[in-house]
Amino acid sequence: MSARPVRVGVLGAASIAWRRVLPAMTACPDIDVVAVAARDVGRARRFAERFDCAAVAGYRSLLERADIDAVYVPLPAALHHAWAARSLRAGKHVLVEKPMAGSAAEARELVMLAERAGLVLRENFMFLHHPRHDAVETLLRTGRIGELRSLHAAFCIPPLPAGDIRYVPELGGGALLDAGVYPLRTAVRFLGRGLRVAGATLRTRAGDGLDLSGQVLLAADSGVQACLEFGFEYSYAARYALWGSRARLTTEHAFSPPADLRPTLLLEEQGGTERLGLPAADQYLRCVADFAAAVRACGAPGRPAEAERHADAVTTLELVDRVRACAVRVEVAG
Repeated sequence: MSARPVRVGVLGAASIAWRRVLPAMTACPDIDVVAVAARDVGRARRFAERFDCAAVAGYRSLLERADIDAVYVPLPAALHHAWAARSLRAGKHVLVEKPMAGSAAEARELVMLAERAGLVLRENFMFLHHPRHDAVETLLRTGRIGELRSLHAAFCIPPLPAGDIRYVPELGGGALLDAGVYPLRTAVRFLGRGLRVAGATLRTRAGDGLDLSGQVLLAADSGVQACLEFGFEYSYAARYALWGSRARLTTEHAFSPPADLRPTLLLEEQGGTERLGLPAADQYLRCVADFAAAVRACGAPGRPAEAERHADAVTTLELVDRVRACAVRVEVAG
């Protein structure tokens, strides 16, 4: 592909697109937001006015445009697989909100479509692009915390407004797909793909069974254990801790920090506590810039990094499938 910006079309006038992703895309010199499609053309026009692009009525019409190289899919979770697949079949590169599908089988189908067509397929887990996690990896690798024994991770938020789509089962709502995938993906990031679900609980809403919160216990092939918590029923928490034979390493605001936040890594050892300050970083801008770079490099011989990303996405949804299958469900008033 030439040096011109990657031309992106957006399928859906979603809140995450308005607040986070399109501001990052418009700030990225390697991306040109061409059009936003919505079922309600009025919402598309609102986006078009703010982001200086075209408004399109209907998702299919956007996929038919010849002036679009790639598609960003911020639709509700239940629609990710269908519209990512349609976009790939239309010859478009795809950045799809997390998780990329509702099950591991759907994710494998998307990976197959992308690989057969030679297209980029990325899942929009923005937190993975923050350099703090590389700093954590360095501390692990150099033995600063000793032998890793366990990982604890939590992503919890207060109850949502009653009309929020994350409370609608038919749209892929529920805490597991929305919040639970963050600690699951953190476990994959630091413990690898050899993970088994040793146990799980889900607090479910009476009447329709929607999961409101949950806990998961994982066992890695290495012997490391992971304890994960997530949900829509708590005060805010977005943290993970890696506990080793020498020290425990904790970081807060781990998943959706503002771009100006200077993260801190807390190291707790028997002899004292140390706080390691890190530079601020815009994970949203880094994420979309990395997607644009991947699209530009598409066609270059060998793309092992893309295959690794695909494998991690599938692994995360395999864990989701296993949690659904084995979780003890506790029904609560919703």
